[in-house]
Amino acid sequence: MTTDVSTAKAPIGSLRTLWPFVQRHRTLFIAWLVALAASSAATLSLPVAVRTMIDQGFAQGGGAAIDRAFLLLFAVAVALALATAARFFFVSLLGERVVADLRERLYAHLIALDAGFHDRNRSGELVSRLTADAELLRSVVGSSMSVALRSTVTVVGSLAMLFVTAPRLAAFALVGIPLAVLPIVIGGRRLKKMSRVSQDRVADANTLANETLGAIRTVQAHAREPYERDRFGAALKEAVATARRRIQAQSWVTAIAIVLIFGAITLVLWSGAHDVVANRMSAGTLGQFMLYAMIGGGSVGALAEVWNELQRAAGGMGRISELLVETAAVQSPANPVTLPKPVRGELTFDRVSFHYPLRPDAPALEEFDLRVRPGETVALVGPSGAGKSTVFSMLLRFHDPQSGSVRVDGTDVRQLDLAELRQAIALVPQQPTIFAASARDNIRYGRLEASDAEIEHAVKAAHAADFIAALPQRLDTELGERGARLSGGQQQRIAIARALLKDAPILLLDEATSALDAQSERAVQQALETLMEGRTTLVIAHRLATVLKADRIVVMDRGRIIAEGTHEQLLAQGGLYAELAKLQFLD
Repeated sequence: MTTDVSTAKAPIGSLRTLWPFVQRHRTLFIAWLVALAASSAATLSLPVAVRTMIDQGFAQGGGAAIDRAFLLLFAVAVALALATAARFFFVSLLGERVVADLRERLYAHLIALDAGFHDRNRSGELVSRLTADAELLRSVVGSSMSVALRSTVTVVGSLAMLFVTAPRLAAFALVGIPLAVLPIVIGGRRLKKMSRVSQDRVADANTLANETLGAIRTVQAHAREPYERDRFGAALKEAVATARRRIQAQSWVTAIAIVLIFGAITLVLWSGAHDVVANRMSAGTLGQFMLYAMIGGGSVGALAEVWNELQRAAGGMGRISELLVETAAVQSPANPVTLPKPVRGELTFDRVSFHYPLRPDAPALEEFDLRVRPGETVALVGPSGAGKSTVFSMLLRFHDPQSGSVRVDGTDVRQLDLAELRQAIALVPQQPTIFAASARDNIRYGRLEASDAEIEHAVKAAHAADFIAALPQRLDTELGERGARLSGGQQQRIAIARALLKDAPILLLDEATSALDAQSERAVQQALETLMEGRTTLVIAHRLATVLKADRIVVMDRGRIIAEGTHEQLLAQGGLYAELAKLQFLD
């Protein structure tokens, strides 16, 4: 991850990242500014209306004068109410849209980052930034930004009107403003750091909950519910303790600022009261001055609170900005080469060497050479850690080799557009991904534009028609999170139907039957045979049935090919394959 560079200087530096998202909604932004100007003008007009009411209405003593004065005061209040309502509507809607755009941008960026990035970062941490941190920014755009600008306008307007109303008293009041700003500036940097730490602790708790709920069966199978409750409770206590320190500091900053500003206002009003008694000022003028002072002081206090909120939001925006500046290590080239059509499916690995970033000292592949002819089925066999899955990762460009090249039909995969390359490859993993959607939507994931008739054909070819027909709504049945309504074999056949629908010329099978019972394996094996017809197929195999029907078996160990041939040839040669066959296959 990148370091916290964006939040190192000031909160505004981080929150500037929001501006492009605000600009997308210029009409709402301008409407909010107009409503803000109207509400501020109405607020600043109230003291003038009060002065008119006191000096003219009461002084003239006539009922008509009083009526006019109070009517003016009420009209100003109505204008303030309407303008405030409009301001709230426009800025709240702006906040919703800006945060939705930000989340959409961040989500699109995250799913475009390479596998290496996701290997280094916990999914729960990323989800926390996508949700909790983005939620902080909703209050900034939808509330704090409005309060900050409104309070700034009100402070400046009140200060100007104070000098217009009573210049001598205004000069005294001006002394209190620096006193109020001082604790905000001093406490701001500390609050920023504390806000960032607070968000990190919340993310830790979210990550722990995400991980535990994702493995709920393992937790319950080991009766570890009390243990996980204690772990999550400890994480929450740490988050609350960190938040408490932040809130305490924020409270003191706000309290000190308000005491200082209103203390200054009280002293100024005390001086003004003596001026009224001495007939140097009218009661209405003092009332007007007092209201402007209170409005300005309240706005300074509001700015203190908003500043604290901005510090907190800057921590969240800094965490989001870290993700937005991340770049994928694996990207499509600027000018990609197009695969010749139709894709024949010839695969070539030429002296490929690769180390995973998290395991730099252990080579996953070392000087790996392999050529697969179009339409050939090649089984990769070897112990765990031999590099079999890494071969798939290289071909799909989840990672790029440190040396050597991987080619499809003679074209280096690094020269191809990522989407075009992966569109030519279908993957059936050992543990298929089943989304919390209908069976139809899960199968259609292979080709989104597929018709219902094509989906039903893929279901039949995958030998999945029987169990799908038994589901309550057939293809429209919701399968639950991670396919909870299906058995392992049924999930595999959904994945095979998805691959059949994709109809890619290159097929990757990652131990697709290794965890199934004999009956499920037979059904899945029949579906796989249909899927493999006419396709170049690479199989990570631990099952004898798959190995026997492969055109060639490649034996791997420590990232290298140590033998290859047919089942009979490799048994005759002895060595690692014969040992694996004895331990895993012949039994």
